[in-house]
Amino acid sequence: MRCLVDKLREKHELASDEYRALLLTRNPQDVEYLLSQAREVAQENFGKGIYLRGLIEISNVCRNDCLYCGIRSSNSHVSRYTLTHEQVIACCEQGYRIGFRTFVIQGGEWDEKRSQWIADVIRDIRRHWPDCAITLSLGEHPRETYALWREAGANRYLLRHETRNERLYGLLHPRGMSHAHRLQCLDWLKDLGYQVGTGIMVGSPFQTIGSIVEDIQYLTAFKPHMIGLGPFVPQHDTPLGRFPAGSVDMTARLYAIMRLAIPQALIPSTTAMATLAPDGRLRGILAGANVVMPNLSPTDTRKLYSLYDNKASLGAESAQGVKELADELSLIGYHIDWSRGDSPTKKE
Repeated sequence: MRCLVDKLREKHELASDEYRALLLTRNPQDVEYLLSQAREVAQENFGKGIYLRGLIEISNVCRNDCLYCGIRSSNSHVSRYTLTHEQVIACCEQGYRIGFRTFVIQGGEWDEKRSQWIADVIRDIRRHWPDCAITLSLGEHPRETYALWREAGANRYLLRHETRNERLYGLLHPRGMSHAHRLQCLDWLKDLGYQVGTGIMVGSPFQTIGSIVEDIQYLTAFKPHMIGLGPFVPQHDTPLGRFPAGSVDMTARLYAIMRLAIPQALIPSTTAMATLAPDGRLRGILAGANVVMPNLSPTDTRKLYSLYDNKASLGAESAQGVKELADELSLIGYHIDWSRGDSPTKKE
C-alpha cells in the first residue's frame, strides 16, 4: 500500500483498482502514511500557512429542488432571505478590517433576472477593495452570465460537479437538472479564465467506492484550481434526510489522495468536516487541506442558510472567531496566511 502512495506522489495518477485499494484499506499505518505524505506535499507547495476565505451567504432562495439540500425550492419550512447590496458590502468591509483578502459570495441558484444585480455587487466590491479576490458560488448559469460576472471582476468560481456518475447524479437531483450541463458549466468557467473549483459530497446516498474512483479520475483530468470535498450531512426536511452522514475519515483520505494527485490545488477543510467532528477542520488540514472559510454572513441569517443540519457557523467557524481559529491552528503547528491565496498554477 505504501508503494501506491509513493507512486501517486511521484506520478500524480493511479489505476482504478489502485485508487480503490487506497480507499478501502483498513490498516491504520497505511492510512497515516497516506496522510503524512499529503501533509509533506502541501507544505512543499504552501508552507504551513492556511489561507482564509470570508464566506458571505447572500441568499437561501433557490430555483432548484435537489433532493439532499435544505434550501431546495419545495422546502416550505425554510424562512427565506436575501441580503441587500448594502449588506453584502458591509460584510466585506468588516472582513477586510479583520484581514480577509478573499470574499466568497455564495447563495442559492437564482434565475437570470438577477444576474445584473450580482454584477453590480461584484463591481462595487472590486471598486472598494481592488486587492481582494472575489469568488462566486452561485450554481449553473449560461456562459453569457459567467462572462458578465468575470468582466465585472470575479476571479474564482466554485461549482461542485457532485458526481461524475450520471446515474448517481439522477438519484440526487430532480428531473430537469442535467449532469451534462453541470460539466459543461465547468468547462465554460475554465475557458473564461476563472480559477475553478469543483468537487463532491463524500458518503452521499447511493454513492459507491466505484463512483468515488470515477470522481478522482475526473478531477485529475480536469485539474481544477480548487477542490471542494465535504462529507454528506443530512438535512431533516429533505427526501434524503434519513440517510446517514458521510465519513470524516473517508473525506480526509480523499483530501490526501487529491493533494498527491494535484499538488498545487487549493483544498478547503470544509465546514461540514467541523460540523461532524469537533476536530474535523484540523483533521482536514493534517490530511493536506490548506484553506478554511470562516463565515462573514450577518449572524441572524447564518442558521437560515441551512444546507444541512447543525451547520457550524460560530466560534472558530466564524469570521469573528479568527483568534480562536489561529489558536487551534497553532496547536498543530500551522498559522493563518493573510494573503489572498492564489493557486500557484494561476497567479492573477
